Amino acid sequence: MEQQSGCLVLENGMVFHGKRLGANRNVIAEVVFATGMNGYLETLTDPSYFGQAVVQTFPLIGNYGVIEEDFEAARPALSAYITAECCTDPSNFRCGGRLADWLAEQGIPALTDVDTRTLTRVLREHGTMNGMICDDPAEADFAAVKAYRVQDAVKHTTCQAAFSLGEPDAAYHVALLDYGAKANIARSLVRRGCRVTVLPAYTTCGEIAALRPDGIMLSNGAGDPADNPEIIAELQKIMQLGIPIMAICLGHQLLALANGIRTVKLKFGHRGANQPVLNLETKRMAVTTQNHGYQVQYDPEDAHCRETADLLFVNLNDNTCEGLRYRNIPAVSVQFHPEACAGPQDTEYLFDEFVQRMEEQKCR
Repeated sequence: MEQQSGCLVLENGMVFHGKRLGANRNVIAEVVFATGMNGYLETLTDPSYFGQAVVQTFPLIGNYGVIEEDFEAARPALSAYITAECCTDPSNFRCGGRLADWLAEQGIPALTDVDTRTLTRVLREHGTMNGMICDDPAEADFAAVKAYRVQDAVKHTTCQAAFSLGEPDAAYHVALLDYGAKANIARSLVRRGCRVTVLPAYTTCGEIAALRPDGIMLSNGAGDPADNPEIIAELQKIMQLGIPIMAICLGHQLLALANGIRTVKLKFGHRGANQPVLNLETKRMAVTTQNHGYQVQYDPEDAHCRETADLLFVNLNDNTCEGLRYRNIPAVSVQFHPEACAGPQDTEYLFDEFVQRMEEQKCR
């Protein structure tokens, strides 16, 4: 059966033609690109892509089909998916079906046979843009495309009720605030002997204190961190509990805002499993998995920044802040994903250091 034609119309008027996959409906989204060579299932189910149309730069996607065990969330949160080629005959001993069929079941519009190389170069040169997937460029509503903004991302991706993972009698108890968490964050903690209580994003400081956790994890998530004033205000209380904190991605940004350090939007963001960072304490380089469109604007010349935190990691591509070690609270935050999945495991040791900090706190 011949695939229906479709197109992506960017807000600057450029049109990229392709073939329809998945749900046959029009959608407006923020168009971003991800550079990972594998891990498309983790990308598709990462809640951090809420409200976005993800362009895969790797030319062939779907060659190992759909494997539910690799999902980072039960359902995809992204708005659309764009590939150069989508495999129609996947081959893997764990394969549970074709990607195109799964996209249709999940209601995700997608395009294939798109010139993703040119599209990525356009997004790199001009920056992240909004776009509309439709059947014909004449259908594009440019006013709506230009006005589109990712909103209420945390509200749409956080869990609705608390739940626990790990052994009830585990050595450590971690409260994980879910801002759109990848599942492998909790799995990484459970593997290290932790019981994890996953909490909705708007859980109060008092409710967390009542759980008497040994540590607090602030998860990844989607959207502009500055759009979450309620969460930021609550974090200003939470960080005074004296409980060790580890923060990842959006959690890193929210903790910075709670400490008076600004965040700004990047031109085209960091997304993929091949992002190099430098640990300024050890002088060791690591390759990391990342997915974010905003950065913490740590300025070493600014007195408040220096008094609040030490710069721990920097991005070796653009020298942006990739991690902070706070001075007045027991907290470390990173912009990248130490839990990887998919991606390199160069920075998994950060979970071990978090467990060590919890142990030291218990021994006091």
